[in-house]
Amino acid sequence: MVTTGALLHGDVARHLDFSREEHPIALQLGGSDPGDLAKSAKLGASWGYDEINLNCGCPSERVQKGAFGACLMAEADLVADCVKAMRDAVSIDITVKHRVGVDQVQSYDFVRDFVGTVAQAGCVTFIVHARNAILKGLSPKQNREIPPLKYDFAYQLKRDFPQLEIILNGGVKTSAEIDCHLQHLDGVMLGREAYHNPYLMADFDARYYGDDAPLRTRAEVLAAMVVYSRNQLERHGPNAGGMRLNSITRHMLGLMAGMPGARGFRQLLSDSKKLAANDPGLLLTALEKMQAS
Repeated sequence: MVTTGALLHGDVARHLDFSREEHPIALQLGGSDPGDLAKSAKLGASWGYDEINLNCGCPSERVQKGAFGACLMAEADLVADCVKAMRDAVSIDITVKHRVGVDQVQSYDFVRDFVGTVAQAGCVTFIVHARNAILKGLSPKQNREIPPLKYDFAYQLKRDFPQLEIILNGGVKTSAEIDCHLQHLDGVMLGREAYHNPYLMADFDARYYGDDAPLRTRAEVLAAMVVYSRNQLERHGPNAGGMRLNSITRHMLGLMAGMPGARGFRQLLSDSKKLAANDPGLLLTALEKMQAS
């Protein structure tokens, strides 16, 4: 998620650069001013993003102070104006990610009316984090865990709006759970599980999209990341902007989740002394250590 302020007044390349392997890729925007969102959407489209997503689900207090995120669910007309402004500005998809309620609002009618209003502005894809957002008293982490999941609300949205694409988010951790939800909905978004256990998704292209390309092993993924890391450090490393190897390795700690020796793999990729050398070969060393354990 990137705020409109960061894009319009900050380092655009730093926020929007990505690798071609990431396609199809969406840019999630945080903001509530239709004009600023339209300008930011144009930037995203010009950089090659495939989708612009409006954040109406983040519950953090920093987001609330900026008058966007989950608090926008109480202003459905404003969200509709934002969606329309972005749709008028770009030709790529405009989608909305939201919760099913805010604070103590427990009625399904609230999210139904929100989706109905925003859909009238031309949004056809809604990613539904099936929990309430508690704006005061819970941290963002607690907001991902404590409010109870209401999958039935997402299912009902699909029944009430069959013409819309309704995608579920929240608490999904296994392929079996995904398959169950897909009996009722158009799609499923993995959040924390995709981060902590990314290899879960290794067969998704084959499983859900009919891709017959050979499945990459974890070792092959790691080897590809060595090449990627070298390229990134050459472009953005200490001599060209200050990026360090840790900026990459800290997001790879879950790659070996569930494998023998995974703990040693994580420890080596978290070793500040070894990371200080900025040598992507550390990834291969971590793999060798894991295999030898």
